[in-house]
Amino acid sequence: MNPADIVPPRLDAAQAAALAARVLAAVGGVVIGKDLQIRLGLACLLADGHLLIEDVPGVGKTTLAHAYARALGLAFQRVQFTSDLLPSDVIGGAIFDREQQRFVFHPGPVFTQVLLADEINRASPKTQSALLEAMEERQVSAEGETRRLPDPFFVIATQNPTRQLGTFPLPESQLDRFLMRLSLGYPSREAERALLMGEDRRGMLRRLDPVLTPAELRALHTTRAAQTVTPMLVDYVQRLIEASRDPRRFVEGLSPRAGLALLQAARAWALIDGRDFVLPDDIQAVLPSVAGHRLVPAMAGNARALQIAEAIAGWMRAVPVEA
Repeated sequence: MNPADIVPPRLDAAQAAALAARVLAAVGGVVIGKDLQIRLGLACLLADGHLLIEDVPGVGKTTLAHAYARALGLAFQRVQFTSDLLPSDVIGGAIFDREQQRFVFHPGPVFTQVLLADEINRASPKTQSALLEAMEERQVSAEGETRRLPDPFFVIATQNPTRQLGTFPLPESQLDRFLMRLSLGYPSREAERALLMGEDRRGMLRRLDPVLTPAELRALHTTRAAQTVTPMLVDYVQRLIEASRDPRRFVEGLSPRAGLALLQAARAWALIDGRDFVLPDDIQAVLPSVAGHRLVPAMAGNARALQIAEAIAGWMRAVPVEA
């Protein structure tokens, strides 16, 4: 092996930022004009979280999920969630083997590294819940046995707005399993023209080669976990969480799990930015995506997405960085 190809278990800030930049460039070459969302999604993956992408059909949710898997060189499976999908269609089940004269477990598509749960809110709540244990514990219990999932294991779920026909809202317990929720939105005029004039995205995905080795991806995860978080920053996060529990602002506040998710996402954001320490700016950059699907404004109405954004912005302004 060439010594230059050996990846240290932990990277310095410049090395980590350079690897992250490779991924951002590769995915950004396929999903045009969504640099912020691509960076947030990468931060979610590096934070060992799961990603929920909510938007109208046709804006690139599935393409983004494919691009992450291709660029990172990870095993990929897709499940198209429909109203008649069964839990066994996701986690697998036992099938009778005539040669062995016994039931043999056949793993479902969840046994992969990147699972695309496409249009997850079109499946019944029973099938949606089949992902819960896998997302939280990285394991599946079926046919009396517990089976570990591959490492890393990353769920990217897409869903259409709940106002559309044939959708089942995700329960709070499952929403909380997603570290982040993103919305891609319609492209800008320039980005849409590039899409219309450019090559078909499917062809670009087929030619998208991995830009990281497995060792490099592991090193990024290790480096992210070692990012420095000062007591002052932890105080700031605690004040944010405590302020979210004001019933005049939100129906329910953030849980301790959400606070941990916020710190992990901020560590990943700092890593992508080329630093080995976390700043309040990192917390503020990831907070809307980490908290948006966990909070309901106390006065929520029909314009819920707008009200959540406004409520979160007001909440962030109300909490000073330093006490």
